[in-house]
Amino acid sequence: MDGWTRENGHVQAELAQQEAAVIRGLVGQIKDMLTARSDEAPVDELAELTGIRTGPATAPEDPVLARLLPDFYRRDPITGETDEEQTDAAGAMRSLHEPTLLEAKTGAAQLVLDTCPPGGGRVRLTGAQADGWLTALNDVRLALGTALDVDEDMPDELPEDDLRREHLGVYQWLTWVQDSLVTALMS
Repeated sequence: MDGWTRENGHVQAELAQQEAAVIRGLVGQIKDMLTARSDEAPVDELAELTGIRTGPATAPEDPVLARLLPDFYRRDPITGETDEEQTDAAGAMRSLHEPTLLEAKTGAAQLVLDTCPPGGGRVRLTGAQADGWLTALNDVRLALGTALDVDEDMPDELPEDDLRREHLGVYQWLTWVQDSLVTALMS
């Protein structure tokens, strides 16, 4: 891939077969994780009557999923504590808003799977489709970054014996793909 370009209101790129396979594979894994979380939603008779969907009131235990679906209220950065009122509010907010967030994220993932050719080739996106790609790429990067413990102190290259080395290369490539797409959209 040489990067995204903009032409006649669309952004486009040419993906090699391996690049398309990496994008499709990682986005597919994120979609599967999000779908599994969605399937965990409790059955709520009132929601069935009103049409208001609800989701789990507790944060996911998996750190990757927790990064993709963060709490609406955070712990105090100094003490690490939350008061009971915040905990209750966070659960209520999660229960009300997580289904919509899951739908948006799985929709973006499905858009990438629909528009990224399995064997590689040209990808041509409208502005709205490009926004979906940005959402899905960001989710993949958040998931990979969490799994790899990426932080600002991590070097650009890891020692050869570090098992995260190859995955960090994928993370860096996805960062470049996302940056290239943003740049093309802004041009």
